[in-house]
Amino acid sequence: MNDPSASQNFLKALEIGRPPNIVRLFPNSKALIVSGRVIDRALLAKGGAMTIAANGRNYFVIKGALMAAQRANAAIIIEIAKSEGGRSAYCAVNFWNMARIVDALCNELHITVPVAIHADHYGIKKESDIDAAKYEIPSMFDAGITSIAIDASHMSDDTNLLANIAIKSFIPEWAGLETEVGEIKGAEGLSTADEALFLIQGLNSREIFPDWIALNNGTTHGIEESDQGINVQLTASIHKALAPYNVSGAQHGTSGNSSERLRAIAKNTQTTKANVATALQMVSWGLEVNDYGNAILDAEGNFIKVEDEGVTEEMWKEMTEYAKEKNWKKGDYKKLNLPFESKLLSQPRAIRDRMAKRVEEFVYTLLTDVFYATDSAPIAIDLILKSGSYDPGPKAKRIETLSDWIPGEIMRKALLINSNKGPQGDFDD
Repeated sequence: MNDPSASQNFLKALEIGRPPNIVRLFPNSKALIVSGRVIDRALLAKGGAMTIAANGRNYFVIKGALMAAQRANAAIIIEIAKSEGGRSAYCAVNFWNMARIVDALCNELHITVPVAIHADHYGIKKESDIDAAKYEIPSMFDAGITSIAIDASHMSDDTNLLANIAIKSFIPEWAGLETEVGEIKGAEGLSTADEALFLIQGLNSREIFPDWIALNNGTTHGIEESDQGINVQLTASIHKALAPYNVSGAQHGTSGNSSERLRAIAKNTQTTKANVATALQMVSWGLEVNDYGNAILDAEGNFIKVEDEGVTEEMWKEMTEYAKEKNWKKGDYKKLNLPFESKLLSQPRAIRDRMAKRVEEFVYTLLTDVFYATDSAPIAIDLILKSGSYDPGPKAKRIETLSDWIPGEIMRKALLINSNKGPQGDFDD
């Protein structure tokens, strides 16, 4: 940051742009950790652009993503999902230490771009999950979360809406907020405009204004063996229907989609947030991936480890033998993150550096050539300065009548929704 005015703007944004929980946790920090709202507004202002929400399944993914964002001068989101980093985590990075890792790395690496800390897919699958959320969500914000996705999409439309309403008061007013309709099931159970409108209108009646909505728009999480994926036209049509409510799109299951399709999502829809998880994990380990972000398999169906990239060959052998002992399939390799985090951190510095560097190169290409997020950082900083606050406020206002959305009416309206939820099952989030 050689421009004196840019440096002054950063320092001013640092002074006023960090939410109260971040100021309390890191009073002397030079890391510009912001609300998810700030990131969304910056990408909207840029137009035809979205930024990465990098799932920090390991330390090296977080480090590489931050370095890429700095190079691209892009605002960025670092996130972890409940399955990855909740109470039953399969990653060492979790809801309660992620902000500390990000803050430490930002200070160490002199990162000056705005970064939001997002709790992704905070799943509500049954009534008792709502009770747990009422104390667990505040604990996450106490630990530095600045944005959250409430995912009750596994439930019926009416219970999804009611769960979002029940939980909202436990989320800080300034925080970024994402909601979801339709489980991520690939080409089955695709979301409809009716479903999305029902959820957003019901929330609007309670003066709850999500920054993002995630849809089942044709993609899936994790490793894909085909190029089927995001339905851009469906996504655009649903976003158009939601236009009066000023909600942006959050794209889940990005791995498994070509760069061409992701460019179309950025350019032709209202999407500002694109989750990337599996691809970054594989890249950090040194596995060969294709344009879809999928790890390439050899003739025997094994991952291809690129020599002298990512982890050491000895470490990769240990990881694969561990997975074999557990009888894990390729999609289960994500579970290696927790038992191997300390082992990966104990590797020689040159190895650790090349792991992060490989992620940096991958994310930099996404940010600059696919997502069009370049130079969104100064837009976010300018937004903070103009608002004079860490909270730019909601994008929407109430246009729905509360009496039309009391519980009885919610249940009645839900019966009229045009939708096909697709097959039942435990779909990974």
